[in-house]
Amino acid sequence: MLPGPDQIRNVLSNFLTDSTQCEAAVRGLLQLTETATIDGADVDIGRASRCGFPEVIFGEGKPPELIVEILKRQHAAGQRGLVTRISHDQAELVKSTYPDARHNPIARTVIVPAACDTIDDVDAATTDSELLVAVVTAGSCDTAVAQEAVETLRWMNVACTLIEDVGVAGPQRLQKHVSLLQNVRAIVCVAGMEAALPPVVGGLVGCPVIGVPTSVGYGASFGGITAMLSMLTCCASNVVTVNIDAGFRGGYVAGLIATGAGAGRVAVTSEATLNG
Repeated sequence: MLPGPDQIRNVLSNFLTDSTQCEAAVRGLLQLTETATIDGADVDIGRASRCGFPEVIFGEGKPPELIVEILKRQHAAGQRGLVTRISHDQAELVKSTYPDARHNPIARTVIVPAACDTIDDVDAATTDSELLVAVVTAGSCDTAVAQEAVETLRWMNVACTLIEDVGVAGPQRLQKHVSLLQNVRAIVCVAGMEAALPPVVGGLVGCPVIGVPTSVGYGASFGGITAMLSMLTCCASNVVTVNIDAGFRGGYVAGLIATGAGAGRVAVTSEATLNG
């Protein structure tokens, strides 16, 4: 069992003689472990304080009512909500509760703006003058996974752009985008079949490339396993790989890289805690 406020206060009082600093430190530590317990879930409200971004809701298999209840707890805490792998019926209930929610049926995602922002703030992530991340697809069949990555970056408020259908079956299509790709901080490269695109992109740029294998392809693609193994054995040193069809994971990691999330976070959090 985690220590309560009184236990934390007793320990900190041995090190902090100023009562104001001590109370601020207690509040800061409690925020790191804050949860909201509801029937069917224990919502990790403190994740935003610890990890920089709130908990993401995986919608598949969850009752629509549970998704809404989780979003309500996040909204009350001032957090922007993201639901991935959401069905049409689930999304309809969310939108009836939050009319300003952004539903992308291709990506199967819903973003619920925080109380302090609007959907315009979410859309601004794709129109910012300084692009931080590019999401690139090998083929049109990879669009749904790529869109999931884009929506994740929108939720993170990371400026991004989507470049579609530039796979190695027509390598000349990639050439006109190289200058843009060389000026972003991270690239999400989404590809199925033999997944030859990530090493090609990786050989042209100096930033990290997050390969997202998709389950697109004929029999020997084994539902994306061939693409995943191809990316894992890629010879380009700046290419790393996430799970099959994991657009969310690719987008999230790219967002962390692009924003330098976590740099000095412990020191900043500690100082903010002590200074209230």
